[in-house]
Amino acid sequence: MEKIYLQAIGIWLLFAFVANINGIIRNYVYGPKLDELTAHQISCFTGITMFFIVMYLWLRYTGASYTAHNLIVIGVAFLFATVAFEFLFGHYIIGHSWEKLLHDYNFLKGRLWSLVLVWTTVGPYVVAKYVLGKI
Repeated sequence: MEKIYLQAIGIWLLFAFVANINGIIRNYVYGPKLDELTAHQISCFTGITMFFIVMYLWLRYTGASYTAHNLIVIGVAFLFATVAFEFLFGHYIIGHSWEKLLHDYNFLKGRLWSLVLVWTTVGPYVVAKYVLGKI
């Protein structure tokens, strides 16, 4: 397996850690002062920003070589891993209903979680190509 793919597994685990920190900040810092939807929306944008920072640092300083194809594969893998974790862990471990889990996917009701998933998918490619100019 190529080194960049092994690193991607670690990066996805780091995303999970960063997402939890983001949620803790939302729940204890600004969430109690705002309505739930506004707190959710802010949290989505801070999460995207945190993921950008992780991707930037990873792709800037990695010793592994990578191609556009590698980063597209990694982005799709990040998407599937995130959605699988969200639904499987959320339903079977935490015990959330499917309805509650699907709630954050309703973009028409102001739920922005889908933007986090879009960024998680395209972010590695976008950062490498348009921010770092490496591919």
